[in-house]
Amino acid sequence: MAQEHLDRLSSVDAGFLHMEDGTDAHMHIGGIGIFEGPPLAEDDLFDHIGRRLQLVPRFRQKLAFPPLNTGRPLWVDDPCFNLHYHVRRTALPSPGSDEQLYRLVSRVFSQRLDRTKPLWELWIVEGLAEGRWAFATKTHHALVDGVGGIDILTALLDLTREAREVPPDTWVPRPEPSNLDLLRRGMEGIIRSAADLAGDTLRGLLQPQDAAGEVANRALGVAELLRAYAFPAPQTPLNHKPGPHRNYAVVPEQLSEFKEIRRTLGGTLNDIVLTVVAGGLRRFLADHGAYVDELAVRCLVPMSIRTKDGRAAAGNQIVVLVSRLFVDIEDPMERLARTHVEMDRLKAGRQAVGARTMTQMENFAPPNVLAQAARLGFSSRLYNLLITNVPGPQFPVYMMGRELLAAYPVAFLAPEHTLAVAILSYNGQITISLIGDADALPDIDKLAGHIDDSLHELLAAARASTPGSP
Repeated sequence: MAQEHLDRLSSVDAGFLHMEDGTDAHMHIGGIGIFEGPPLAEDDLFDHIGRRLQLVPRFRQKLAFPPLNTGRPLWVDDPCFNLHYHVRRTALPSPGSDEQLYRLVSRVFSQRLDRTKPLWELWIVEGLAEGRWAFATKTHHALVDGVGGIDILTALLDLTREAREVPPDTWVPRPEPSNLDLLRRGMEGIIRSAADLAGDTLRGLLQPQDAAGEVANRALGVAELLRAYAFPAPQTPLNHKPGPHRNYAVVPEQLSEFKEIRRTLGGTLNDIVLTVVAGGLRRFLADHGAYVDELAVRCLVPMSIRTKDGRAAAGNQIVVLVSRLFVDIEDPMERLARTHVEMDRLKAGRQAVGARTMTQMENFAPPNVLAQAARLGFSSRLYNLLITNVPGPQFPVYMMGRELLAAYPVAFLAPEHTLAVAILSYNGQITISLIGDADALPDIDKLAGHIDDSLHELLAAARASTPGSP
């Protein structure tokens, strides 16, 4: 008997699959959690994770592709699901350093996920100094976005040392659909898309004044987005085809320092993060011979449109904005002021409306057109590097009684991009993490050092501008 309920990937989710077809652009994201010791016992660990999987049912589903390319893939239960395949245990030579952990993460994220299985892995890493241990999550972007990833991770975590009660797991996989079932669902998807389009047209005929205003607003938004394609991003050392291997580095900072800058100089925390990254990148690109005083770098900034009701749902609920990154400005205070103006311009503009409209249009596109649209949306013509900022909880969380001491995000590299930046705040800390192509950026740790210097340069400027500051 075929599955009655088959969830279809959205156009955004399917786009992330198309992005890595035949390339070394691995479209998985994840994070690192470092915990106090002692490490978890094997049986307790698997029992804990196994029980919590009922809270995230998509993690026991795999991809199914309709025959004849009749629609986007669907999620189906994996009848051969094996938790021991997805949860892997390893160790560093004790006492392992954070740098050794980052090298391990670099290797883990260099490997593409097996598309015949549920698209995630969880690596347990023992042997860290001071009795600590860590986990590294690795999840395909088709399965979850950054904000949703934080929510799904909380399925494994608790607000107190005492783990919350979870009912016994009674999951039984539903039978896999036949090719005929998949073909039927593919045709249903085409018919439903046509019906949705017809419904939108009918509503426009019945409410012409409202429809005209909505169409005009969307058209202006799409035009604003298309202007970014018309004037391509500059050529930089960061933009060429990445290889299969990755380098990972972390810039751990204190959230209080960012808040001090905000109180003194204004702007948002996101403005300050972009300013600090731009300052570090300016120095790094100058080291590599770039003429940074005239380099107008563009960054892609994902924006969550996830509602409170959908916070625990899998899948992507994001649009992306293209922003100027002011690596050409040497003075840190001027760089922050220009960044604040730029972000206010984006928020007041229609680029987000345009991005959402383009995404909705892609829902009606056949798979081959969707694949081309996905590659265009992440091309180096549009932007030079990804910068994504995900807020985390500002209080300690626990896994089976062990406190999470630090949390670091991991982003992805799209084709023609050799660097991506991810930011995560947690319990008074803010971490700027870097993932790069190992061949193009063998010295990614130097960029991490430049970003740290950039933060403290801006902090010193803020303190100098306030009499009596330390």
